[in-house]
Amino acid sequence: QVHLEESGGGTVQAGDSLTLSCVGTGPNFENYYMAWFRQPAGKEREFVSSISWSGSNKWYANPVKGRATISRDNVKNTVSLKMDNLKPEDTAVYYCAGKISGRGAYDTTAYDYWGQGTQVSVSS
Repeated sequence: QVHLEESGGGTVQAGDSLTLSCVGTGPNFENYYMAWFRQPAGKEREFVSSISWSGSNKWYANPVKGRATISRDNVKNTVSLKMDNLKPEDTAVYYCAGKISGRGAYDTTAYDYWGQGTQVSVSS
């Protein structure tokens, strides 16, 4: 079992960059496939990016492709999401999520563990 906690959210202007961090508390962090999701106000939670157990494989949703970089450190038990050239439509609560299986990487229901979320607000 892993407890996840996000940090790094805030209010920024369009074009700025922001790095979100998620720390996992619990054993064997390297056994968890990790991802970032986001939920704009009044909308459903959506996939942003995911990273495989060793960090060798990464996936990005089309709206953030080319602007986002996901990474992980299995020694420090962290996963990070760096977002560049932020846009107002990136405004959302961002969640860190983890699961054992690699199936259903884009599916919120496939993830067993979630952080509490961190708000990112981008002003134009």
